[in-house]
Amino acid sequence: MINNIANKTAVVTGGGSGIGYSICIALAKKDINVIVIDLDLNAAKATVEYILTEGGIAQAYALDVANYQNVIDVFENIKQQHTIDILVNNAGIACIGNIEETSEEDLDRLFQVNIKGVYNCTKASIKSMKSQQSGVIINMASVASSVGIADRFAYSMTKGAVLTMTYSIAKDYINDGIRCNCVAPGRVHTPFVDNFLEKNYADNKQEMFDTLSKSQPIGRMGYPSEIASLVCYLCSEEAGFITGSNFPVDGGFVTLNN
Repeated sequence: MINNIANKTAVVTGGGSGIGYSICIALAKKDINVIVIDLDLNAAKATVEYILTEGGIAQAYALDVANYQNVIDVFENIKQQHTIDILVNNAGIACIGNIEETSEEDLDRLFQVNIKGVYNCTKASIKSMKSQQSGVIINMASVASSVGIADRFAYSMTKGAVLTMTYSIAKDYINDGIRCNCVAPGRVHTPFVDNFLEKNYADNKQEMFDTLSKSQPIGRMGYPSEIASLVCYLCSEEAGFITGSNFPVDGGFVTLNN
């Protein structure tokens, strides 16, 4: 039973939808105070509203994780009211295309959100975690951090950086009571997938959904709740011996897809 993280505070970026939403709900069920951060304040508020109706504790903040000063200001506000025990760097965006199809604007946009966003939020949290000699940081990487995936040049670049940032943070702060790990999902059935299919394969959505599902050896896409369950475990004291590790949650994609 993962029940020893109650009464702590977790900040979850990108908590308004998809995997981030499920992480917020799962943490709230462990009696954690969840700070839901999202670029879309209404989406963050919707997550909070659900948590409150289920008897949990949560607050919503609008935040552009790519904006350093915005991050510092919001996190200072949070720290005036709460101790940040857990940080989940989940916010991220995707980009489809090889290097020829990736514009400079695409590359810069993904760098700002997927890489600098992790830097900004971790930078805003790490000093207080050091002072309390405890903290857990979970970064959302991807199978694209470890293996080549066609037409994901910019996305793979950013997620590879997330993986190596995780290693560096874990190494640098191991003596400060701070653990840092990353979770690397395969293809997960989120609204992003549905929107992608609607936009690009409106006439054969189900066929493409089945094709994408079968790209994982297990034969289906993951569920956001499955990612959230692992995050809850990594935040708990049961995972106290785990730091500097990467956890694929991918239906066998990395190791069996050959």
